[in-house]
Amino acid sequence: MPETSDSQILDILQQVRTIALVGASEKTNRPSHKVMHYLQQQGYRVIPVNPGLAGQQLLGETVYADLKSLPVPVDMADLFLAPQRTDTVIDQAIAMNIPVLWLQIGVINQKGAERARQAGLKVVMDRCPKMEIPRLIPRP
Repeated sequence: MPETSDSQILDILQQVRTIALVGASEKTNRPSHKVMHYLQQQGYRVIPVNPGLAGQQLLGETVYADLKSLPVPVDMADLFLAPQRTDTVIDQAIAMNIPVLWLQIGVINQKGAERARQAGLKVVMDRCPKMEIPRLIPRP
C-alpha cells in the first residue's frame, strides 16, 4: 500500500477548502470535535456528518446523516470512524467522486483505501490534518 508523501499531503491541504468530517461529535473533549474546530480556525469549511446528530448545529454548521445528504460538494471526506465502519462511507465517497479520502490516526482500511485509489481518489490514511498542518505549513 503506497504511503502518502509529505508533498502530496501538503498539496491536499493547500487545495482542499470544504471538508465533510464523518464521525463528528458534539462532545468538546472528543478528538473529532477538536479537529473540526481547528480546521475551521485554519479557514476550512467543515461540515459535520453524524446520523445521530443529523439536523442539529455543531460549531456553526448543520450536521448531516451521511455524505449523500450533504447540500454542497466537498473536497475531502475526513473519517473519524472505527475501521470496520468505514466501507460504506468509502463507497459513498467513491460514488460521489469526492477528490480526497482522509482516514484519521488509527483508522486503517487497506482494502477500502485501495478501492478509493483505484477510483481516482487521493487517500491519506492513519494521519491527522491537525497534526500535519503545523508540521507542513509553518506559521510565521
